This record gives sequence, C-alpha cells and structure tokens, in this order.
Amino acid sequence: MPQNEHIELHRKRHGRRLDHEERLRKKTAREAHKRSQIAKKLRGHKAKLYHKKRYSEKVQMRKLLKQHEEKDQKGTVEEPQQGAVPAYLLDRQQQTTGSVLSNMIKQKRKEKAGKYQVPIPKVRAVSDAEAFKVVQTGKTRRKGWKRMVTKVTFVGDSFTRKPAKFERFIRPMGLRFKKAHVTHPELQTTFYLPIVGVKKNPSSPMYTSLGVITKGTIIEVNISELGMVTQAGKVVWAKYAQVTNNPENDGCINAVLLV
Repeated sequence: MPQNEHIELHRKRHGRRLDHEERLRKKTAREAHKRSQIAKKLRGHKAKLYHKKRYSEKVQMRKLLKQHEEKDQKGTVEEPQQGAVPAYLLDRQQQTTGSVLSNMIKQKRKEKAGKYQVPIPKVRAVSDAEAFKVVQTGKTRRKGWKRMVTKVTFVGDSFTRKPAKFERFIRPMGLRFKKAHVTHPELQTTFYLPIVGVKKNPSSPMYTSLGVITKGTIIEVNISELGMVTQAGKVVWAKYAQVTNNPENDGCINAVLLV
C-alpha cells in the first residue's frame, strides 16, 4: 500500500524521536557484525556472488579514501621570485595544494598502464586434457581421480609432496624448473634468473595455483643481481616476465622482462 508523504509529513509536524541519532549510530555499528554473520552462513553460489559484491564495494571505498588522501596532501614547489629577496628568505619554499601532486600521480598511473602491456597479448588456451594425464590407481586400476601434470611447473623451495594416497596432482621432478632465461628488452641482454613464483597463467586460475608454466604465463623473477633501483633509490628485488616459448618442448623457460 503506498504511503504517499505521510511519514515525511509526520516528521515535519512532530520531529524525530529524541534518541534517533543514538539509535542510528548503534544500528550502523551493528551493521558490520550482521554482515559478517551473513557471510559466515552463506554457502555455494550465493556465497560467491555475495563475496564478489563485497569485494567491489571495498575496492570502491579504497579508491575513494585514496582520492581524499591525495587531495589533502600538499607539495612544495619553488616559484620564481619577483625582484630582490632578503637572505633569510632565499631558501623559503611556497606551499601549493595537492593539485600538482595529483597530476604527477595520474601521470605515473598512465605510465604504469602502458608499462605492463605484455609482449604476447594473445595466447592459445591450454585445455585440461592437454595439461593433465589421468593416472589409474588402486588394486584394480579403476580409480581415476589422480592427474599427472604434463607441462613445466614451478613449486618453490619449501614445497613438500603430500603422501601418495592424498596427492591429487603429481608434478614430476623432471618438469620442475627453478630458473628462467629472461631477456631485458631495453638492454637486449638475456640473464639466467631464479623464479620467485607464478603470477598468472592465462589458461586457468587452477594452473596458476599449481604453478604450471605455459606460453604466455606471467612469472615473477628475482632480479636483485641486476642491480636495478627505483627512483627513490631502493633496490628492485623482483619483477614480472612473460614466458615466450613452450617450455615443455624446449626444455628451458624463455621469457621477456616487463619493464
């Protein structure tokens, strides 16, 4: 049933409750607890949708907070002085608002966006049938829940295999790689660098979590020995590189550094 304007009219005539603000404050404070309770109880597809929605909300909130922080920041820019200046004012700097700083940040963002355009933008998707081989187990060889990874993988130094009964994905020792030939596009030089991790495999998120390396995969390599530094003078420890060959065919990983 439509309410028309009865509620607004009543509010204008008689005002709100005396404790309205306090009740509202308490309600908003309880909101987070209610939300967490809902998140804990949800299962399956509903949970996925809910968490996706919450994630996008949080991203928006973070962006908004960052914008406010940029506005509040103040940069110092020297402006040319008109006429003679006394000695005690020579090294004085005039403060300007965050507009200059925000322009610099925007410019840096643009540079970053262009910076991470990968050398191979499109790659052929690797199917599960190609990447995994079914391993028959059990006395009668009837169970087929195990998979042998037929592609090159990276597992890290702290990796320990699960007991054979519980291991679902078998990553053979012969196909585990720890180093890659990484080419620096500007220096036109190739370095043999240790792999830190697999950032993204475009074929599937499961391949990324398993550390499967195929053509087009983004890997993180340790470049500390190259002596690269940031503008602030800090040593760059690791950078991303894209794999440009089929490692399982060539027996080595060739990649191009994303600079």
